[in-house]
Amino acid sequence: MVTPYPSVNVLGTALEPCSRDPMTGYFRDGHCNTCAEDSGSHTVCVIMTAEFLAFSKYVGNDLTTPMPQYQFPGLKPGDSWCLCAARFLQAHDEGCAPLVRLEATHQAALDMVPLDILEVYRAPE
Repeated sequence: MVTPYPSVNVLGTALEPCSRDPMTGYFRDGHCNTCAEDSGSHTVCVIMTAEFLAFSKYVGNDLTTPMPQYQFPGLKPGDSWCLCAARFLQAHDEGCAPLVRLEATHQAALDMVPLDILEVYRAPE
């Protein structure tokens, strides 16, 4: 049985939705909720950019091509998505990290990405 971690964001408050269109999250519930079984830690709510999408495709994770068999519509710039914490950190290291919605980023992201790095990319309200 999968037991989700508490829905708390990196700011210590209730986790806000990331996106329902497209539907995102490890549980496909629109939130960046996570659990022990989420080995990718899909916990960072980001706003996609063309630069990040190109980077992600270059490193082997094409997020732009639809995959109907997984109910995945493909992403475009402007879409919000629960990104793996390691991929976000990699994009930061390469200088192409997307903006982050801190209120919708699960506190488990802090296991891999320091809050001060996430804050650098904080999306305007």
